[in-house]
Amino acid sequence: MKNKLLIYIAFWSGLIVNIYAQNGLLKKADKQYNKYAYVDAIKTYEHIAEKGYKSLDLFEKLGNAYYFNSNFEKATKWYAELFALNDEISTEYYYRYSQSLKSIGQYSKADEILVQFNKKDAEDSRGTFYEKNKNYLEIIKANSGRYTIEDAGINSEYSDYGSSFSLNKLVFTSSRDTGSFAQKKHKWTNQYFTNLYSAETNSDGSLSKPVKFDKNINSKFHESTPVFTKDGKTMYFTRNNYLEGKKGKDTGKITLLKIYKASLVNNKWSNAKEISIDSDSFSTAHPCLSFDEKTMYFASDRLGTYGQSDIFKVSINEDGSFGTPKNLGTTVNSEGKESFPYFNSENELYFATDGHPGLGGLDIFVSKLNDNGNFSEAKNIGAPANSPQDDFGYIIDTKTRIGYLTSNRDGGKGSDDIYKFLETRKLNCDQILSGVITDLETNEILTNTKLTLFTNTFELIKELLSDEKGFYKFQVECGKPYFIRAEKNTYNTKEQKIIISQEYGKTDLPIKLEKKIKTVTIGDDLAKTFGIKIIYFDLDKWNIRKDAALDLEKILDVLNQNPTMKIDIRSHTDSRQTFKYNQQLSDKRAKSTLGWLVKNGIDSSRLTARGYGENQLVNKCSDNVKCTEQEHQANRRSEFIISEL
Repeated sequence: MKNKLLIYIAFWSGLIVNIYAQNGLLKKADKQYNKYAYVDAIKTYEHIAEKGYKSLDLFEKLGNAYYFNSNFEKATKWYAELFALNDEISTEYYYRYSQSLKSIGQYSKADEILVQFNKKDAEDSRGTFYEKNKNYLEIIKANSGRYTIEDAGINSEYSDYGSSFSLNKLVFTSSRDTGSFAQKKHKWTNQYFTNLYSAETNSDGSLSKPVKFDKNINSKFHESTPVFTKDGKTMYFTRNNYLEGKKGKDTGKITLLKIYKASLVNNKWSNAKEISIDSDSFSTAHPCLSFDEKTMYFASDRLGTYGQSDIFKVSINEDGSFGTPKNLGTTVNSEGKESFPYFNSENELYFATDGHPGLGGLDIFVSKLNDNGNFSEAKNIGAPANSPQDDFGYIIDTKTRIGYLTSNRDGGKGSDDIYKFLETRKLNCDQILSGVITDLETNEILTNTKLTLFTNTFELIKELLSDEKGFYKFQVECGKPYFIRAEKNTYNTKEQKIIISQEYGKTDLPIKLEKKIKTVTIGDDLAKTFGIKIIYFDLDKWNIRKDAALDLEKILDVLNQNPTMKIDIRSHTDSRQTFKYNQQLSDKRAKSTLGWLVKNGIDSSRLTARGYGENQLVNKCSDNVKCTEQEHQANRRSEFIISEL
């Protein structure tokens, strides 16, 4: 009995010691994790996991430590362990697990996890993007094959990324070991702190041997992602919150990122100062400039960010000061991570994101700055520019179509590598829609005519005036339908639909306007007399459609110009449904039309309205006659007959 008691005591003592040791290791790993020392934390967490210990917190942090270091294969392993516990898992891990699965080619399973993610948080734009683009792999495939890619020839076994053009040089970021005994390693990645390097560029895009950038810019902490003005005299770059030997920290004692500005004086970079939009409370990083250098785009996690980081813009004033940063909105940003913006001379914004549907990790997307100042829907630029791993840091010379991007894809030399590419075909197909505005009867050139371009759903794109030759011009996308409206005093407003061809080039659309002044008599139909389209209604509906409201405005204009005129509104249906139903429907449509005119200022005493049902069909489409939808649509109409002048 005594021996058994001693065995029990020894067993429980050993168990207690193991528990205390395990708890000690967990506390040590958590401390490393909370300080972003992910490489050290991984070693400790995995040691604990190998002993058979399982918990939500352990698997979450192990998965995250690999995920944040872009080791998606290992992240997948530990997220799978997390989901195997069948406990209540935070929604964000569904998205991270899905992204990790994509990076190892398991797209079907990744999509299944995304569906669950969207069910758990229907408001998250990342799930919404997926729901709207479930065929995203087909879209990416269609956008692929437009680049030839090769190693840029400047990579090391460490991390090389974030390149920028500077006159005849490429300036980039690297954590390569330059032999300095004082150089420190960053515990997040276990790589050396990054500095800037430069390499001469040749006409074919090849690069000379890299040399370290100006010592007045490089410090003992991180420098990265520079951008230069076209004259090469001003640069903006990212650095840890470190200046003049002092390291700044936020309230959590974390050193964040800031954008610094420096000037070239006597061929040396000097006067490096943080810019006014920086803060100790959030990161501001990865600057780029608009082509006119009046706007800076950058990444930040400041207040107003939708997710982990967003792309913002800020105006640069003539005196060098900055305006108020503005988020680029949901066509670009998501609840995920958007970063590494680049703006080219063609008003295209390239950026990296894990929030839009992609191949895995960060993918490169492009969004066009439209004439109305908004960015278009972002598009994945396809493979091989994008891969299942992280792809970012895209820049391009729009004249030569040669550029560079960064990726940690398989087959690289180091952690991140810079690749040179040649774009062989553009992603966006643009056309010029143009024409001359003239008088319908005299062919007189009509200057200062207001032209308005709308989308197919009547969303405003741009307004302009025809020039001294009556000429107008819009930039439009290939293959898309548009509405264009022409307006001029004393002329009837004209609107027409145009579908742009699928190929590059120009679409000529001359527009002839008809003068408003017309001779009319009692019994005339205003729709025919003034060239106004019939007011159409949808099947089984009597509400005024958006396109119908435009034509009713023309009727309204005629009535306002002729205050003694009275009209009889006559509404008609097609032959479908019963005779009685159609009679009631047409009455509702006539009264709806009358009501719209009264609501917009016409005295009801000037208007009468009556429905004719299917009594006055304009074609053969009576009961039991087979007709197309377009033929039936012609019968669903309203007429405006002058009853008194």
